[in-house]
Amino acid sequence: MNIKRNIIFALEGRKKNGVTITENVPIRMRVNYDGHRVDFVMCYRIDASKWDATKQRVKNGCTNKLKVSAAEINAELMRSYTLVQDIFKEFELKELMPTAEQLKEMYNVRTKINEIKEEEEHSPKSFWEIYDEFTEENGQLNGWTKATYEKFAAQRNHLQDFNPDLEFDDFTEEGLNNYVFFLGNQLNMRNSTIAKQLGFLKWFLRWSMKKGYHDNASFNSYKPKLKTPEKPIIFLTRKEQEQLREYSIPESKQYLERVRDVFFFCCFTGLRYSDAYNLRRSDIKDDYIEITTIKTTDHLRIELNKHSQALLDKYKDIPFKDDKALPVISNQKMNDYLKELCELAGIDTPVHLTYYRGQQRIDETLPKYELIGTHAGRRTFICNAILLGIPANVIMKWTGHSDYKAMKPYVDVADETKASAMSKFNLI
Repeated sequence: MNIKRNIIFALEGRKKNGVTITENVPIRMRVNYDGHRVDFVMCYRIDASKWDATKQRVKNGCTNKLKVSAAEINAELMRSYTLVQDIFKEFELKELMPTAEQLKEMYNVRTKINEIKEEEEHSPKSFWEIYDEFTEENGQLNGWTKATYEKFAAQRNHLQDFNPDLEFDDFTEEGLNNYVFFLGNQLNMRNSTIAKQLGFLKWFLRWSMKKGYHDNASFNSYKPKLKTPEKPIIFLTRKEQEQLREYSIPESKQYLERVRDVFFFCCFTGLRYSDAYNLRRSDIKDDYIEITTIKTTDHLRIELNKHSQALLDKYKDIPFKDDKALPVISNQKMNDYLKELCELAGIDTPVHLTYYRGQQRIDETLPKYELIGTHAGRRTFICNAILLGIPANVIMKWTGHSDYKAMKPYVDVADETKASAMSKFNLI
């Protein structure tokens, strides 16, 4: 059972004499799931000016009225987030949907237990406390996005499911083999996903070793043989783009029009979803956009073409929250709607996939629309730019790729497409 939920941290919207309070505001954790909305008030307050609404954390270097640091407050928020995820995980394993009252009760009970544990003096930090310290410190140092925090929270859950009493000494070669087996056989992960999980785990183990929390270096030499064939690059050909553009969206599904517009904007600019989501009208100049990317903090200047300019013009007089330039919805909803849109438009070319779970090879053939997501827009831009004969070094200035190695898979795909196109001359 998989319970879809959304956990959001925000400041409470309190007013006094009709004026919104901006100082010493309580921090709220809101959990949305299965039609329920459950609010928890955190034990810390902060001024609105010191709160980063995008990252849902206190800004680095700030303190609250009681001089509690951002690091300590954010660590507490992360603990609350992880605690709620753990509670949902227990209900999922039992295949039960918790009521709002059950969720509140379990959270309060666990919180009291955690408070008692934290009051115990002279006790060494547990493996899980060290893991939380790792995510908090590295999240601040590296400017993690909410999505990155969620990745490491997910790995924490995997480790707890594997062994709730984990110690650093457990990560011998045998222990690591057991963990890999668990990920593949109990959680049904593909080898490519397992490799990513091991990368995250090794990062944590390196960091904790440098901090002096352990001296078990077995992970350094651990390199399991995980067959991971390259995934096909999913993008729209110019013909498929035209097919999608000309598709007449039914009156009952007009919400798909904006999804198509945002996707096409990525197809004609090379923007990632996160950068399209954060694009402000102030980023738009006369004939180009200028942004600092969310993922890599690259400063990019991307010239506009007639297609991207037309999409910006379409929405220039429509007000959006935070002065955004485009009507971008959440990544999850956009991915779902893109699949629906592409299926309706007949973007159904069969795509062959090969992947491994352990030594088991699995082959699948799926219609292309099932594999389309927001990132396909960026891939479409790159592949079609290469097919148009635009030099790779120019494309890299638009996309922010730092070396040709990252571009090579796209060049290979373009070569295959060109070879296929050339064969059409044989029909003349």
